[in-house]
Amino acid sequence: MALPKPVLELRTASVGPWPMNTYALVCTATQQSLLIDPGAEPQTLLNLLADSDPIGIVLTHTHADHIGALTVMRQRLNVPLMAHTGPHFQGMTLDADRLLADGDRVQVGSHSLRVYHTPGHIDDMICLAVENDSRVIVGDTLFDGGPGRTWSVEGFQTTLQTLRTIVLTWPDDTICYPGHGPHFRLGDRRKAIEAFLAKDHGDFFGNAAWDM
Repeated sequence: MALPKPVLELRTASVGPWPMNTYALVCTATQQSLLIDPGAEPQTLLNLLADSDPIGIVLTHTHADHIGALTVMRQRLNVPLMAHTGPHFQGMTLDADRLLADGDRVQVGSHSLRVYHTPGHIDDMICLAVENDSRVIVGDTLFDGGPGRTWSVEGFQTTLQTLRTIVLTWPDDTICYPGHGPHFRLGDRRKAIEAFLAKDHGDFFGNAAWDM
């Protein structure tokens, strides 16, 4: 009899005043887990990791709403912190145990996550794609209704480049799990994103929507 295929369970909790989405990935074969973006509410995050063996914390980026409970969770879990090399938000020094770059892999049990560097919203923004799977944790790279907010013309232009050269290369059946709001299928938004990219947005930056 063939052994059952290992499953990577994705758990989520909406935390903090904004709120934002914290994720946990749990390998059902080994019970190893990763906590992604410990934004707030440490007890909620501990509940998210119930019946698992945490082996690391990964940040999609270093904005305050995504790291509000980081110090507490590092103390409670005593596991390595992984994040992009930076630069980080407002020049903060991040005491990470492992610095991640585009193309790196992060292992959780029987599964591997592929790191994509997706700057624009912030310089240290990354996405985590479950290999041999359709799920990608995209942080604030993009949402169901538009890309992540930018704070300069240069940042917005970087976001456009990230969408063109990275996000739109993913298959239509990719399920994007963002830092805020509901998850969505990339193929259901592809035409809107392509139309957004085809427009001349001039010197725009800030909050954007696909239909603007």
